[in-house]
Formats: sequence, C-alpha cells, structure tokens
Amino acid sequence: MKGEEVVKTEEFKRCLDFHGHLCPGLSIGYRAAKAGLAWLAENRAVDEELVAIVENDACGSDAVQVLTGCTFGKGNFFFKDHGKQVFTFFARQSGKAVRIALRADALDPGDGQAELIRKMRDQEATEQDQQEFNKLKEQRSYEILARPVEELFKIEPVRAEPPAPARIHDSEPCARCGEKTMVTRLDEVEGEKVCRDCSGRGGEAKPS
Repeated sequence: MKGEEVVKTEEFKRCLDFHGHLCPGLSIGYRAAKAGLAWLAENRAVDEELVAIVENDACGSDAVQVLTGCTFGKGNFFFKDHGKQVFTFFARQSGKAVRIALRADALDPGDGQAELIRKMRDQEATEQDQQEFNKLKEQRSYEILARPVEELFKIEPVRAEPPAPARIHDSEPCARCGEKTMVTRLDEVEGEKVCRDCSGRGGEAKPS
C-alpha cells in the first residue's frame, strides 16, 4: 500500500488526530506498533494485556499508545530516556516479547535535508526553507509508511519479564505543602514525609 493510502486509513487517522500532524516520527511509531502487534499476534489492549516500552519521547510514542492501547494511565506504557527509536512489546498471556529497533541506515538524510534540519534547529530557516522542509517531511512520512518493514527495523524476540502490573497505592498529605501524594513517592526528610517537589527531587517549580 502506498504511504498516501495508509494516511487515509481509519487506523492512521486515529494516530493523526491524537498527535496533531503528519511527520516521519509518527510514521515510525505507527510502523513499529503494527509490527509489534503482528509479531505478537495480538490486538489492541483493552486493559493491561500488553505492555509497551519506548526508548524516546518523540512523536512515534503517540502512535504506539493509540494502536496498542498501552498508556501511562493504565500503567502499561513505559518510557526509558535513551534517545533511541526502539520499541519493546510484551504480551502478558503468551509471555512473548519483541524488540523493534529502527535500523541505523533506514532514514539516512541526504546533504540537502540535513542542512534544512540544521537551519530549522538553529532558527535560521527562511520561509522558503520552511516550505521545503515541510514538503520533505511529508514525503519522508509516506516513504516510511510504504517501505517493507524489514528495511526499516531490526525485529528480535527478547527474553525478559514484563514490568509488573500497575498497583494502586494509598496517598498521604505531604508534611510541607499538604498536597496528597502517593506513599511510594514520598521522601523522608528530617523525619517528615514530603513530596518530591518539596524534597528537591521533583525538578518542577512549586506555586509561591
């Protein structure tokens, strides 16, 4: 199927609606999720039947959530900050697992595209550069959606236990800010149970 035809399918439209725009990253996640489900011979998870681990927080992660039904809210979607286009999928019932990694040479940009990417990143792009970049992005998206999956990814079974199913824990007020916090996320500081924001481990600003 041509990439332009894949984009018009209801399945891809759901990914597009969730993510907001067409891009190569979304297409990578779409192909990886489809490959993972096919390898596991599984359908979209209703509850926690499947587990997905993504090693980047880029666009493809959105397609993985839409297609597999693995989400942060259900506790079966995990993010590892490795900066890799790598996706691992587990099926709890069968015990099968597969790791899908984008091949290093799958999307090697030409010199012209690499320069456009640099200009966009450094905010040096002209309006013409922006238009050309958007055109290349669309073309690359279609290319990814149409290429044979084995040309895009290295697909290997893995032997590993999936993360434990999500557990519900009690919450208690932080001794300093008073905000209720899951007990497993409270730190003990000077004999007090405090949230990670108040202990300095949260990395987020608190209201003044």
